Amino acid sequence: MNWYWLDRFTLFESGKRAKAVKTITRAEGHLRDHFRFHPVAPGSLIIEGLAQTAGLMFNEATRFQKKIVLGKIPRLTFYDTEIVPGDVLEYEAIADYINEEGSMATVSVRREGTLIAEGALIFAHLGSDFASQKQFAEGDLEDLVRAYGMYEVGVDSEGNPLRDPATPAS
Repeated sequence: MNWYWLDRFTLFESGKRAKAVKTITRAEGHLRDHFRFHPVAPGSLIIEGLAQTAGLMFNEATRFQKKIVLGKIPRLTFYDTEIVPGDVLEYEAIADYINEEGSMATVSVRREGTLIAEGALIFAHLGSDFASQKQFAEGDLEDLVRAYGMYEVGVDSEGNPLRDPATPAS
């Protein structure tokens, strides 16, 4: 099963920060089991949304050349865990650093402007030992960031619109 825990990016500044939204719907399969007559989005999937927001920001900043995985959650505080169908979550990730070995982001999630959770996530940039292992099927990562609207709202470090690498240069 794949967990796509974002609907779209609303802001994307290459290597600096990203914002994304996710609407919780009753149609999501995990809500039938958690809990049957009172569906609540699991906190682990809220963390997954934060990780996807930051991870995709770091993937783009490294020109999709690194294999980037969530490595550690040094701190994360939940202020509200009652996330139910109809809620719209607003994820934000701010890059603290990006280097060859890894990256770190300060993250937060809000519902209607109210802070739900905040903390920090550390990502590992996997080395050559993992070069032959696929994280995504060919083209899937690129298609995913297009579907999330990264190139529609994204800007580079100078504020210029991000260019989709699949689009021919003019």
